Amino acid sequence: MKIYKLLLITVLLTTSCDFSSKTVEPNTKNIEKTTKQLRHVVLFKFKDTSTPEDIKKIEAAFAELPSKIKEIKDFEWGLNNSPEGLNKELTHCFFLTFDSEEGRNIYLPHPAHKAFGEIITPHLDDVLVVDYWVK
Repeated sequence: MKIYKLLLITVLLTTSCDFSSKTVEPNTKNIEKTTKQLRHVVLFKFKDTSTPEDIKKIEAAFAELPSKIKEIKDFEWGLNNSPEGLNKELTHCFFLTFDSEEGRNIYLPHPAHKAFGEIITPHLDDVLVVDYWVK
């Protein structure tokens, strides 16, 4: 009797599943739309003379830029924690997203960005900037 129940359950499960092969076409419009993003990556190394308070002030000032510059579409940042030791003493990574090169070109000379530059310059030992289009 148990074997018949098991067989019945197996038959019901396999007949209720749709095993037909269906081709799903990707929606390339949405893919293209979400990947048309320009990333602006900024890495900082601070001077040894910069205090933790100085660095906190810089972190806060950079984090305020998206509220002051509407062309920044997304923003995040964090501290290096790679175990590889290849960061060349760059400790802070700031990651900005723009919809276009025009947006980035508005950001670069923007008064709020320039004011941020005045805050960080006395504490900056090294900086690396990389921009790229998301693929």
